[in-house]
Amino acid sequence: MRRVYLRSLALAAALILLPVWVAAKDKKKDPDEIGNRDVGKGVNFYSLEKEIALGKAYAQEIERQAKIVDDPVISEYVNRIGQNLVRNSDVKIPVTIKVIDSDEVNAFALPGGFFFINTGLLLKAETEAELAGVMAHEIAHIAARHGTRQATRGQIINLASIPLIFMGGWTGYGIRQGASVLIPIGFLKFSRAFEEEADLLGLQYLYKAGYDPTAFVDFFEKLLAAEKRKPGTMSKIFSSHPPTGSRITNAQKNIQEILEAKPEYVVTTSEFNKVKARLAMMQNRRAPEEADANRPTLRKKGSGRVDSEGNEKPKAEDEEERPTLKRRN
Repeated sequence: MRRVYLRSLALAAALILLPVWVAAKDKKKDPDEIGNRDVGKGVNFYSLEKEIALGKAYAQEIERQAKIVDDPVISEYVNRIGQNLVRNSDVKIPVTIKVIDSDEVNAFALPGGFFFINTGLLLKAETEAELAGVMAHEIAHIAARHGTRQATRGQIINLASIPLIFMGGWTGYGIRQGASVLIPIGFLKFSRAFEEEADLLGLQYLYKAGYDPTAFVDFFEKLLAAEKRKPGTMSKIFSSHPPTGSRITNAQKNIQEILEAKPEYVVTTSEFNKVKARLAMMQNRRAPEEADANRPTLRKKGSGRVDSEGNEKPKAEDEEERPTLKRRN
């Protein structure tokens, strides 16, 4: 009888604690909890202060080597989109966003809130929501502190290999040295679990900022389709976190299960089109200087409208600044 009584108590306690356990487990999947949850918790050898200092050092090195876009219209627009996402995220530190002049379709976040996006990505995105979706994914990496958590895992492996020096002689030492060389990659190349978590969080940030969450899936589907048409494409773009079919399927499932449908979403804006056209014109002006003088130069048919300096106008100057909304049927 005593055993039955104890089992009954255990069952009753489990039933009482079950709702609390479920709530704690699902908190990361609740958009209403954004900002009130610690998504960056986990084993981490880096304090937040050290992480910020480390990211700043890496960012300064990147800025010395890469060409940063200094056009105020483009950089301000991209930063504004990013900061809106940051405000609707779990990020607890300031985020610095800069645009790199590169044709490669990519974006990456460093530890400590330093985020870079390539012009190639801006030109590849067809809507503001697609651009925001990629940025939301990278902001999720910052919020969850994936860079230093991944590096911590590398250091744990590194420490675990120390006995190999004594057991395996120079062979063991070589293994440990190899592990040390790979540790910095951990700041950018995340595990599949971290990528899936960034997908989950990024979708919620995109949704809370008012954008159509399906744009997140649409953009990665385009990249996956491009890889199927021309194998090897994905090794150059988003090589650190390829949009695999399973991740796309999971994202679609998360949209259906955890994001309550809204009456309307922002899909794109006229400002996005203007910034994209401005960037394209900047690159077109630069092209003749970089091209081979012996090769023929082709010019695409334009709109026919030019300004006082002879530059083509991508759109009418009086175009109304209204976002394109997607309404539910």
